[in-house]
Amino acid sequence: MGLRSKLGLIFVLVSSFAILVLCVAVYTQAESSRLDRTRSFADERIQLAADAYNRDDVTVLDSRLDDPALPPQLRDAVRQGKRATFKTGSPDAKMWAAAGVKGGRILSIVQNYDTNDASMNELRRALILGGVGTVGLVALVSVVAAGSLSRRIVAVAGTARRIAGGELDASAAEAVGKGNDEVQALAEALDTMASSLRAQLEAERRFTADVAHDLRTPVTGLLTAAELLPPSRPSELVRDRAKVLRGLVEDLLEIARFDSGVEQADLEHVGLAAFVGSAVGRLRMQQSLEPDSVVVRQEGPEQTVSTDSRRVERILANLIVNGLRHGRPPIEVTVHGRTIEVVDHGPGYPEELIAEGPRRFRSGMAERGAGHGLGLTIAVGHAKVLGAELTFGAAPGGGALARLVLPATP
Repeated sequence: MGLRSKLGLIFVLVSSFAILVLCVAVYTQAESSRLDRTRSFADERIQLAADAYNRDDVTVLDSRLDDPALPPQLRDAVRQGKRATFKTGSPDAKMWAAAGVKGGRILSIVQNYDTNDASMNELRRALILGGVGTVGLVALVSVVAAGSLSRRIVAVAGTARRIAGGELDASAAEAVGKGNDEVQALAEALDTMASSLRAQLEAERRFTADVAHDLRTPVTGLLTAAELLPPSRPSELVRDRAKVLRGLVEDLLEIARFDSGVEQADLEHVGLAAFVGSAVGRLRMQQSLEPDSVVVRQEGPEQTVSTDSRRVERILANLIVNGLRHGRPPIEVTVHGRTIEVVDHGPGYPEELIAEGPRRFRSGMAERGAGHGLGLTIAVGHAKVLGAELTFGAAPGGGALARLVLPATP
């Protein structure tokens, strides 16, 4: 049950209880007033009848002397020298009035007390209709009020999701509109948090770009100098580490370009299965891979897609290299429709990576090997530029599964 339904139900229940208590109180008070009027009328009649009997020895106003049906409670009160009234219970309720007269006798009057009084029936009907109408009006007002509050909270939640998705310029205060309540305070707090987060990310992006750019020139010089060293085992180690360092700097520069938001896809029409096959072939040559270390399969007919082939090849290369480095061959690449799946036979992706996606400089569990954690991050960046969906999970037969789904419309 949503907030709107809960608030509406609470308003209706509270108002219904309050209206019920009010109606019962009004009806009880009206019934009590009617009873008091009937008692007063009966008392006036018995007083007039007693005066007439004491003066003229005659009974008037349908009064009776020593009525055997007189209630015992009323008879006892009269013997104590009181003039009293008494109402018998339902059904066939009656109002009795009695008083003592000369000769020690008891004069009494009895009249029907109609429990089905027309005025009380009208009052009861009016209270029921008014109560139901009021509850309906309160329900309508509460639904409108709760709906307005719910819409504003949903707007804040939607803005929070947009911020979580990377749209840091989204404003919750604009989404909820003007106001001076807790929802407005929540929206302003969310905007403050997003602004702080945006500033931190911008500082991180600038730092990454500046560091990578400043390192590029000395690393290039280091690699050039390493190539000039005489052949030896130490020279090979220096050249190898220099190449690794250059690759890291290039990766950081690429990530910085993604963060800046300037990357755009260069679209072209390609047959996806044929392109994947040729891209894997080029990767085998570049990485000196065994022919059976990467297996390519096509399921279903060939499909032509409009995409950036360079970025698709970069994504594919990063996924395969990650599988070879952290998993076990053979790496199975399957193409069906607009979907490319890459499966290795290692321990699989960490649960944290599957749930949250790849993060920079987080290489995963120890059994997944060492690394900077940038390869999958770069793959996700290229996928976003393409408008594609890149997800990570566990393969049905064990191992890591990466699935790239290219959009039907680029």
